[in-house]
Amino acid sequence: MRRTVRFPMLLVAAAALTAVGLLAAEPAKTFQIDPANSSVGFSVRHLISRVQGQFNQFSGSIQADPKDPAASSVQFTIQAGSIDTHVEMRDKDLRSANFFDADKYPTITFVSTKIVPKGKDLYDVHGKLTMHGVTREVVLPVSFTGKAKDPWGNERIGFSLHTSLDRKDYGITWNKVLDDGGLLLGDDVEITIHIEGVRKLEAPPKKAAKAGKAG
Repeated sequence: MRRTVRFPMLLVAAAALTAVGLLAAEPAKTFQIDPANSSVGFSVRHLISRVQGQFNQFSGSIQADPKDPAASSVQFTIQAGSIDTHVEMRDKDLRSANFFDADKYPTITFVSTKIVPKGKDLYDVHGKLTMHGVTREVVLPVSFTGKAKDPWGNERIGFSLHTSLDRKDYGITWNKVLDDGGLLLGDDVEITIHIEGVRKLEAPPKKAAKAGKAG
């Protein structure tokens, strides 16, 4: 059953994401979110259909402690102005004071405060979500999707999140009453986040130059 939390639009995000599921013998590690292999998507009702979109710019890190998942943490930042619904006129409106007011509130941030295991590879990630100048405590249901090494030897871990959030909780309230009394837009926003974190190989220490032979 999909979990529902009250908040606005996004992200997560990301939220998004916990950091566990690694081998218990491994030490805590920091993974940087790889935007090229991650996504922050959303959809909201418009009249009788749904508009889908995404945020194209985001960053963050996951501190993974496999020995103590509850001690793991995540921080995630989304650039509000990077919203993209593939219609420039609509995107411009979404960046305006009618919605995200991206010039005044350029980022959407999430910082975890607690991680609670809920079953095999499932976690509730508690944290503070700040958007449109409002900060709220939220609980995000996160799935750990695996770990692997890429062809260049870098460690990677994955997480996914799907939830529903209320944009009015963050002061994003613009709407339009239709002739039949209904509203143009829905309040609940469905969020889907897929995250791939990467821990790059540390560069090997340079060998000290050999001292020249005495003449």
